[in-house]
Amino acid sequence: MARWAGTAAGILLACCNSASALNPSLDINQYAHTAWTARDGFFKGVVSSVAQTPDGYLWLGTEFGLLRFDGVRTFPWQPPAGQHLPSSRIRSVLVARDGGLWIGTWEGLVSWKNGSLTNYPELAGQIIYTLAEDRTGAIWVSGGDGTSAGKLCTIRSTNSKCYEGEGDLGLSVSSLYEDRAGNLWVGTGSGLWRWKPDPPKFYPLPGPVEHSQALIESGSGALLIAMRSGIRQLVDGKIEAYPLQGAGRQFNPHVLFRDRNDGLWIGTSDHGLVHVHEGRTDLFAQSDGLSGNYVQSLFEDREGNIWVSTLDGLDRFRDLAVSTISVKQGLSNDNVLSVLAATDGSVWLGTRDGLNRWNDGRVSILRQNSSGLPDNPHCLFQDVHGRIWVSTNRGIGYLDKGRLIPVGSIPGGSVCSIAGDSSGNLWISQDQALFYLMGGSVVERIPWTDLGRKTPATTLLPDPAQDGLWLGFFREGMAYFKDGQVRASYQGADGMGKGFVSGLQLDQDGTLWTATEGGLSRVKDGHVATLTSKNGLPCDVVHWVVEDDDHSFWLYTACGLVRVPRPEMESWAKDPTRTIQTTVFDGSDGVRSHANIVSTYSPRVAKTKDGKLWFVAGDGVSVIDPRHLPFNKLLPPVHIEQITADRRTYEASANLRLPPLVRDLEIDYTALSLVAPEKIRFRVKLEGRDRDWKDAGNERKAFYNDLPPRNYRFRVMASNNSGVWNEAGASFEFSIDPAYYQTSWFRAACAIAFLALLWGLYRYRLHQIARDYNMRLEERVSERTRLARDLHDTLLQSFQGMMLRLRAVDGLLPDGKAKEQLGQTLLRADQAIAEGRSAVYDLRTSATTTNDLAEALRALGDELTTPDSAAFRLLLEGPARDLHPIVRDELYRIAREALRNAFSHAQARHIEAEITYGERLLRLRIRDDGVGIPTEILGEGRPGHYGLPGMQERAKEIGGKLIIWSDAGSGTEIELSIAGSIAYGASGGLSLLRLFRKKAG
Repeated sequence: MARWAGTAAGILLACCNSASALNPSLDINQYAHTAWTARDGFFKGVVSSVAQTPDGYLWLGTEFGLLRFDGVRTFPWQPPAGQHLPSSRIRSVLVARDGGLWIGTWEGLVSWKNGSLTNYPELAGQIIYTLAEDRTGAIWVSGGDGTSAGKLCTIRSTNSKCYEGEGDLGLSVSSLYEDRAGNLWVGTGSGLWRWKPDPPKFYPLPGPVEHSQALIESGSGALLIAMRSGIRQLVDGKIEAYPLQGAGRQFNPHVLFRDRNDGLWIGTSDHGLVHVHEGRTDLFAQSDGLSGNYVQSLFEDREGNIWVSTLDGLDRFRDLAVSTISVKQGLSNDNVLSVLAATDGSVWLGTRDGLNRWNDGRVSILRQNSSGLPDNPHCLFQDVHGRIWVSTNRGIGYLDKGRLIPVGSIPGGSVCSIAGDSSGNLWISQDQALFYLMGGSVVERIPWTDLGRKTPATTLLPDPAQDGLWLGFFREGMAYFKDGQVRASYQGADGMGKGFVSGLQLDQDGTLWTATEGGLSRVKDGHVATLTSKNGLPCDVVHWVVEDDDHSFWLYTACGLVRVPRPEMESWAKDPTRTIQTTVFDGSDGVRSHANIVSTYSPRVAKTKDGKLWFVAGDGVSVIDPRHLPFNKLLPPVHIEQITADRRTYEASANLRLPPLVRDLEIDYTALSLVAPEKIRFRVKLEGRDRDWKDAGNERKAFYNDLPPRNYRFRVMASNNSGVWNEAGASFEFSIDPAYYQTSWFRAACAIAFLALLWGLYRYRLHQIARDYNMRLEERVSERTRLARDLHDTLLQSFQGMMLRLRAVDGLLPDGKAKEQLGQTLLRADQAIAEGRSAVYDLRTSATTTNDLAEALRALGDELTTPDSAAFRLLLEGPARDLHPIVRDELYRIAREALRNAFSHAQARHIEAEITYGERLLRLRIRDDGVGIPTEILGEGRPGHYGLPGMQERAKEIGGKLIIWSDAGSGTEIELSIAGSIAYGASGGLSLLRLFRKKAG
């Protein structure tokens, strides 16, 4: 789906009218040129044909197969399994308007569309020489086997028709072309045919017609024919010569092509390229950098790039923002020292080999022999009278009717800069002094030492508003000179950029901009601020600054030509800490970068009347038109090509499933903008891992290590050379299967095993707690039994013996008061012995037998209830269970204390006792609706009474938890809870926290 979406986007973009084209006014050598050669290993064999599919890929037909090219890498293309090409030797390729790719081989024809390959049996075994699509969508195919008559076929959908023996087609059909009128022209070994409309008409050609190669239409509508003897044209049914002005040499045309700006490209078999444009003709051959002199094919892609295939490689020509004028355009020398824009629209160039004047695309050279000019002019200047001033090592002068008029009062020496005011007076910075001329004569000579300087000024700029002069120096900052003295001076310590001051620009409001090696300095009202790389410049070294007609600033820096819109400059001027937004033109835009200034002579930059900027660049003169900058509006189609997991390659298909334990993952992607692929920028995001987009720069691979098993979605977006982003980009989904120990069932099994382990530990710990507690209870039971036995066998028996002796004494005493008192004492002693015996009985029986706690509480409630007391009610929840005797006794004692307090002190109307026999907890609640317990008594107990503290102590002894809630006027509720494992002697539901608590000593 993602690939289909990318293809659909490509088709839409291919239909846009926003595609650019080459500037028709430039020569071939002024375009950006890149060559890929077989010798460099770019591909094998000869590229015989080039085409571009709607998805943006370039397809190259070669001797060793079909290649897919994204502008950076080539990929051999193979059809899906079970399908095959008739031959790996590709002769011709064509992309139809419906997006289908037609592939002509040395042994037949196939078409590739919608993932399917279609063979055409009628052309099996044929060499497919050329392919063409007419305006009806029919595909025309020329074939032959090299021995018998050539074959011409037309294919519409699945229907095809071949012409054999109809007319003399010769051994082959070498070219097909449909003109603007809809005529289909067929070039054959026997001559030229107009094949449609019917009936076909034959035009014989002069000379060795078997070498008829290509057909194209001229700007006037004539049909051009490439022949060994040259280019001919068919005009009114007659074959005539086609003159080429300025070709300069005889060549053998082989391929003809007309670009979208009506420029004619001629590929020759012996001299490379011939370019005919705007009435001029220029050549570009292997000696100029072309991959080879034998041109096989020409093609223009959707972005306006021209592709040239030769016997030795593949070349691309594209437009540049900055063009260069050099010797090839007529300059006397590429070493240009200064450039001056004259008021008449011409441009003057000082070169190492004379003074050059550019006017309407033509160059005139003024040298010493013809004009009295020296061969090596330096600085240039035009005064208010229109005179051109020229400096040389031997002196300075001005041009008058093409001849140099010297100014003898200025000695020979190096002149760095010339400036003039509105009155026609001149300032000249020479290595010895600063000269001031009025009326062409020197009126003042100011040595540099008088200005406190050791070196001459490198640049001068008059300030007409203040009638002063700004001077920039080599390493001594800048000064303002007026009325014979320096009025102001600025250096690095004042905030100026450090190093060489190489350019000055004055705004209408008096703001001075200074180009230095340490940035662009701004001087306004005595305040200095410097724009550097910290504020957004690509680098600090600025060679010059100039303002264009739209008031944007242009800076020539060590890392390229920089454009800064004026609003950005104004914002920075208000806040010098602000980062500005810039546009940088570098080598890919035709700008040569220099760390050091190219020329120490001025002017180094000039703005012509048409708004173009001309500047010295070291290899001629560079030109940029700020109002017509090439801008690529086409969104780059983005494709994900393949995924490599642990060195195994997979297609980037939908819902790809990768094997478990994938460690190294590599995803290859690309974007199809062929203008400057090196300037394409990517952003990637792996959903399922990345939280945000990552800037991948120009990298076309994404790497991931040790991705956990899950579903992922990889997304990539790209921008073209003009910074236009295709934010839809491309995406594909894949998943990594888990290993058995990474599966949910395995994790669930581990979780269950872990929980089972915890449950086992819980049970074991519960068993330990119950065992320890039961041991303590058993110890208490045994102790109570022992006490009961000892009391019965010792104390009670001793008391009983004493009673017998006392009774004997009683029998011996006479009646009287003593006998009466002893009798009463014996009665009380019998009662005490009976009570003691009963207590011993209770102590022994409570420790050895069970009892129903509910019945005991009910009996206690009935005992405490009187006609005037509160009503008592006992509630039970859950089936009654036997309790451990000790637990039962302690519970009963706690309940008895609580009930007695309630009946005695609560002044309640209702009192309830509730017993809940739960599996995990035994819970006892006693509540009333009385007056409540005061807060101070609730916390500490009543002084001298131990009821409440005793209840807490008893609860703690049996491992229970006692909570008392009470509030004035709202009654009291007492809750005692104890684990079932302790109360019943069986497992309850202790929490994990209780499980592992430290047991009481």
